[in-house]
Amino acid sequence: MIFGQDRGELRQMYASAWQKHRDKGVLLPLEAQIAQVIEDHPEYHEAVMGDLEHDFSVEGGKTNPFLHMGLHLGVREQVATNRPAGITSAFQSLAAKIGDAHVAEHRMIDCLAEALWEAQRQNRAPDEEIYLERLRQL
Repeated sequence: MIFGQDRGELRQMYASAWQKHRDKGVLLPLEAQIAQVIEDHPEYHEAVMGDLEHDFSVEGGKTNPFLHMGLHLGVREQVATNRPAGITSAFQSLAAKIGDAHVAEHRMIDCLAEALWEAQRQNRAPDEEIYLERLRQL
């Protein structure tokens, strides 16, 4: 597991990677990936450097920036490893169709979040075939 189960530790990892990036420090590979995702989301810079204990509840109507960026990291890892098999070509096709890799990732994270939510609700592993089919339909 890349991250621990502690929300505070996870958020601190984001904040530390971002601060190192801003200080032009040497980043570990995972820190560089995190910093790149944060760089791609200027609307979340304040959250990363602010109150790391803040709750982003659905009821509050705010997107959880850490969840959103974590889903980006997940999609990027899936594409880099082609796991599930076929996701790299699905991403490449979608990015070419849209003309923007970041926007393509946003569409993909919606599918990933849905697959994870369904798996959690049904107490099972995500269905990779359904996930890939949804990606292909984008």
